[in-house]
Amino acid sequence: MKPRLRIGTRGSALALAQTGMVAAALERAGAEIETVIVSTPGDRSSAPIAEIGIGVFTSALRDALAANEIDVAVHSYKDLPTAPDPRLVLAAVPQREDPRDALCARDNLTLGELLPGSTVGTGSPRRAAQLEALGLGLTVVPLRGNVDTRLGKVSSGELDAVVLARAGLARLGRLDEISETLDPLQMLPAPAQGALAVECRIDDVDVEHLIRSTLDDEASRAAVTAERSMLARLEAGCSAPVGALADVVEDLDDDGRTVLRLSLRGVAATPHGDMLRASAIGNTTAAEQLGRAVAEELLDLGAAVLSGPGE
Repeated sequence: MKPRLRIGTRGSALALAQTGMVAAALERAGAEIETVIVSTPGDRSSAPIAEIGIGVFTSALRDALAANEIDVAVHSYKDLPTAPDPRLVLAAVPQREDPRDALCARDNLTLGELLPGSTVGTGSPRRAAQLEALGLGLTVVPLRGNVDTRLGKVSSGELDAVVLARAGLARLGRLDEISETLDPLQMLPAPAQGALAVECRIDDVDVEHLIRSTLDDEASRAAVTAERSMLARLEAGCSAPVGALADVVEDLDDDGRTVLRLSLRGVAATPHGDMLRASAIGNTTAAEQLGRAVAEELLDLGAAVLSGPGE
């Protein structure tokens, strides 16, 4: 008998596209899938994310999952609070999309081609801080709304450019809107950007096993675990001006053999606009320790222990 699973998701085009990818994989594994749209406070408010709070896009899904209204929840991993929910288990981190940020500008301009004073929209303090630190003289403008709304600000001429997650544009089939994919040397992405988190109830062992065996990607899980461990140590909500990117890289051990290790880069903005940077490399099995080590280095450099609501 086929397992029947109700997958909960937000109703935005991006959330539905992401959930559709998860649903298709589970259907290929033999499950029958029903998609359930759950409205969240973040979807119902146009206020800045910093005013609404951590978990604004995820708490309603988690509550519906705990209340047995759905069996699986699909989140953009970066939207999740860093504290675990004891009612639930992270069953899978599917293979991650390209985590970098993307510039979508008028006339297909690159960041370096935008004139001083050009208006660039973003709702992320992390992106705003890194844009301003580049010293290009750009005017950073606060921005909310879905992908269509944000891109519409550029096509209408209201803004010269917006910065969005490349992964979201990829999942919506809109990579042609990108004028430049930003190098992480210019802008480190949000911790876990481009990754999905697939949760189920902690006591649903069979569901967890099906999801994990079907969807979980070990390298993606290790990378985002390191990034979010750094974020948690800084006590920073994902709206805080903190960026992180981990990659699984080849290295040589003491005997000259090729091994896989985890490389993590982190950045934190000070209240004065200075950008503090740190990096480390470690074993893929020690992702949490690696994240904490990079956070400690940032704190030693002068990063304040931050607290802020979700992006």
